[in-house]
Amino acid sequence: MSSPTPVIYLDNNATTRVAEEVVEAMLPFLKENYGNPSSTHTFGGKIARSVKRAREQVAALLNAEPTEIIFTSCGTEGDNAAIRAALAANPQKKHIITTQVEHPAILNLCRKLEREGYTTTYLSVNEKGMLNLHELRANLREDTALVSVMAANNETGVIFPVERIGQMVKDRGILFHVDAVQAVGKIPLNMKNSSIDLLTLSGHKLHASKGVGALYVRRGVRFRPLLVGGHQERGRRGGTENVPAIVGLGKAAELAIANFEAEITQVRELRDRLELGLLRLIPHCQLNGHQGMRLPNTTNIGFKYIEGEAILLSLDAYGICASSGSACTSGSLEPSHVLRAMGLPYTILHGSIRFSLSRYTTAAEINQVLTVMPQVVEKLRAMSPFNSETDESQGWLQERQQDLREKDESLKAVSF
Repeated sequence: MSSPTPVIYLDNNATTRVAEEVVEAMLPFLKENYGNPSSTHTFGGKIARSVKRAREQVAALLNAEPTEIIFTSCGTEGDNAAIRAALAANPQKKHIITTQVEHPAILNLCRKLEREGYTTTYLSVNEKGMLNLHELRANLREDTALVSVMAANNETGVIFPVERIGQMVKDRGILFHVDAVQAVGKIPLNMKNSSIDLLTLSGHKLHASKGVGALYVRRGVRFRPLLVGGHQERGRRGGTENVPAIVGLGKAAELAIANFEAEITQVRELRDRLELGLLRLIPHCQLNGHQGMRLPNTTNIGFKYIEGEAILLSLDAYGICASSGSACTSGSLEPSHVLRAMGLPYTILHGSIRFSLSRYTTAAEINQVLTVMPQVVEKLRAMSPFNSETDESQGWLQERQQDLREKDESLKAVSF
C-alpha cells in the first residue's frame, strides 16, 4: 500500500492549521473544565476567569481594552453585527460606503440592506487593487451612516490605508468598520491610536479553531446586539460562550504577538522566493495586486491561457493546496470579483491562483512547488488550443469576454 502524498498547504487565507499550543490550551475545557462561565458556583467562576484571560489576550493583540472585545462565532457574524449595530445607532441615515472587493460577508449583506431601503456606494480599485481616496471623499454624504473597508484583501493581500480612511470618516462624524480578518497578526493594529470604531477578526485565520472570532467595539460606540439572549458578553451577544474555542483564540492571539516578527520577515522571504521563482520560471504570467502594499504571506499570480481550476486540480495531485479566490465563493466557477474589479485582462482572470503561506510553511515546500508548477503549466498549455499563437485562442477570448460582459451588465446595480 502506497503512502499518502504529503500535503503542502498554501491556502492559509482560507483557513490555518490550529497551533499545537492552541489545541493544548483548549483540551482541558473539552474535558474536566466543562463548566458554564455564567454559573454562580466556584466551578463556573473558574471557567469565567479563563474567558476573562482570553479576552485580555485578544485585546493585547489589538492594543485595545478587554471591555472593547466581544467574542463571536466567526468573521461573518462579526461583520454582520458591526454593520447592523452601526446602522441601528443612526436610524435616520440610509447610506453605506464599502468597496467592490470586500468579502461576501460584507457585499451580500449590503445587497440585502439595499432591499431594506438602504443605498450603497461601492468604491472602485485600480489595476493594482488600490483604492482612490478622492472617490471616497467625494461620496461621503450627510446621510452616510457607515464606511466599511477591509484592512487587507483576502485574494490579493493588498493592504488598504485604513487609518487615513478612518481620519477622513471621523472628521465627518461617520462610523468606521474594518474587516481585519486577513490582517490580524500580519500587520500592526493599534486600536488605542486608531480612528476605527468597529473591527472584525476570525480565529481560524490565525491558527485558532474554526467557530470563534471577535469584534472590537470602541468604547463609547453605541452597540445593539445582533444575537439577543442572555446577559453574556455584557449583554452584547447572547448565547452560552464557546469556552474551548475562546480560550484557544486567546492563546492564538498570544502566539501571534510572539511570532509577529517571523510573520513579517521569514514568511515574507518565503513568499517572495515563491513569487519571484514562478514569475521567472513560467512565461506569460503576472503578479496580481500591488507589489509592495501587500500582506507578507500572500501572492496572487495569473497564468495566461489556462484555467485556474485545471491548475488547482493538477496541483492537488501533488498534494499542493492553493486556491483561485475566496473559499466563501469557491462553489462558483465565475472569475474572482476582486480581479474583475481590478480590470485585469480576461486571459489573466481565468488562470489566477492565490498562494497564501503561514509560519509553518517551509523552504523545502516552496522548492517543491517551484519544481512542480512549471511542469503543470506547461502540460496544461500543451493540452489547450488556447494560447497566444493560435487563432482559436482569439475565438475563446472573445467568447469569454462576451460572457463576462453579459454578467457584468446584470451586476451594475451593485458595481462589483
